[in-house]
Amino acid sequence: MRLAGFAGLRVLSLESRRAQEMAKLIANYGGQPIVAPSMREVPLESNVEALAFARTLMAGGFDMAIFLTGVGTRALARVVSTVYPLEQFSALLRKIPIVARGPKPVAALKELNVPVTVAVPEPNTWRELLASLDERAVSLPLQSAHVALQEYGQTNPDLLQGLRDRGAQVTRVPVYQWALPEDLAPLRAAIGAVTRGEVDVALFTTSIQAVHLAQVAADMGLSDALNEEFKRVLVGSIGPVTSDELRAQGIAPDLEPTHPKMGFLVKEVAERSKELLQRKRA
Repeated sequence: MRLAGFAGLRVLSLESRRAQEMAKLIANYGGQPIVAPSMREVPLESNVEALAFARTLMAGGFDMAIFLTGVGTRALARVVSTVYPLEQFSALLRKIPIVARGPKPVAALKELNVPVTVAVPEPNTWRELLASLDERAVSLPLQSAHVALQEYGQTNPDLLQGLRDRGAQVTRVPVYQWALPEDLAPLRAAIGAVTRGEVDVALFTTSIQAVHLAQVAADMGLSDALNEEFKRVLVGSIGPVTSDELRAQGIAPDLEPTHPKMGFLVKEVAERSKELLQRKRA
């Protein structure tokens, strides 16, 4: 069933894992999907930090653990289970306060039978995470607390500094990172299409998409042309973290959805696409 919205506009998605789902959503709202996977998830070559985290946890060395992503939480559990029984890992997590940045790590922790002490509310950024901890400063003091931070893809210096400013001793636990796709042809073709004025709308569902788009455009010698053409392209961003990265790459986001979810992003950009695009190109 096609829904009113894009009315034939050419809509670029940089989604990778959920590329087909995104293309179907765009088509359902009347858009012409252009799908160019921009990233792939790869394990770190070394899991030294994850295994060191496990050893410290077993020794009772952490006062709190913060989980930022569901995929990272599950990956960390898999790494730890190569050395320690999974139930032992879960039992030790149950002894300390657990902070989860949104519903995905909450779901992953539930699979491990680990209750969440603090579930960070939408839009699930580092700002809401720190604010949630500030609200519980009496019951969950950070001063001199040993905190494990499960990271995703890139280190967030603002979150790290915020925790340290509050007196926490933070141990980073990187579990996986993002790489460019093995086949760059679709992404290069999409960049070419943007610079030729063949894209009307672009949808970004994670900050890494913006980073990789800029990286490949630079390799192609098209950075300036890409950013110039984006002044005529309607840009939808899943939320504040992605919007911050887009601005850092010289691309101004035009709309964030009311909830930081893919379906809301497509629906709300589609519904306002005509109005916003006319305004941007005026």
